[in-house]
Amino acid sequence: MSLSRRSVIAGLSSPVLLPLTIERRPQRIVSLNPCLDVILVEVANSSQIAALSHYSRIARQSTIYDLAMRLPQTHGTAEEIIALRPDLVLSSRHGARATRSALERLGIPMALFDVPSSLAESLVQVREVAAAAGFAHRGEALISRIQTAINSTRTDNPRRLKALVYQPNGFAAGHGTLMNEMMELAGFDNVAGRYGIGKWGNVSVEHILANPPEVLLSGSLSPTVRTWSERMMRHPALASLSDQIVQTTLDEKLLYCGGPVLIQTAVALARARRAALRILS
Repeated sequence: MSLSRRSVIAGLSSPVLLPLTIERRPQRIVSLNPCLDVILVEVANSSQIAALSHYSRIARQSTIYDLAMRLPQTHGTAEEIIALRPDLVLSSRHGARATRSALERLGIPMALFDVPSSLAESLVQVREVAAAAGFAHRGEALISRIQTAINSTRTDNPRRLKALVYQPNGFAAGHGTLMNEMMELAGFDNVAGRYGIGKWGNVSVEHILANPPEVLLSGSLSPTVRTWSERMMRHPALASLSDQIVQTTLDEKLLYCGGPVLIQTAVALARARRAALRILS
């Protein structure tokens, strides 16, 4: 599947893509979003990738950093993108509207994607990016790998652990998020809701002290960078709960994206759960 020569506006995980022949497969694809980057490099030929987003060159946040350093990048300005002469642009619906408008006026084909809030939506996004790149079968193969990885981390131990996940920017993932579903599949019960968190929000130390979870999982930037979540997890007041709360970290680069990143996220969550069970048993 490929694109018509007109702009394409996507609905929720449903880009309006028109089937074209293999010969008309996009030859110069630009991705403006790091979570679309990680899918694109898995399903497209490297020769098709005209540029990835510059975010994929941030080592602490990117699972494809080494590969991204070998591919062109863009900061997402209309001038930059136009100079790349793309025949397909992949973008988040939350990206810069002015840039999208400029590309639309020039008739540059574009597919917009929302942020997946569930595993099902993430897998659909994989399928659609692969189809847009002209390699639908690679999307199906990647989906199979993701599902296999998640299934392989399941455990027979029925005990579920009450947990809270913090991103380095201080936000906790609540219900209705992809991370929430990954936690549940790994054997955790996400307790963000008990602190009044919807999809995302901050939780104070006072709330945790009053009603502690069994496990606190925090995204860590690097050994030399202290994040909001790390400062909170090392708060002296939490030391008094060291016999009740298991504190552990998840690599920051596993906290933001779905697609192939979920393979590593599933493994990391399963490892964290096994470690917590050993301590809490």
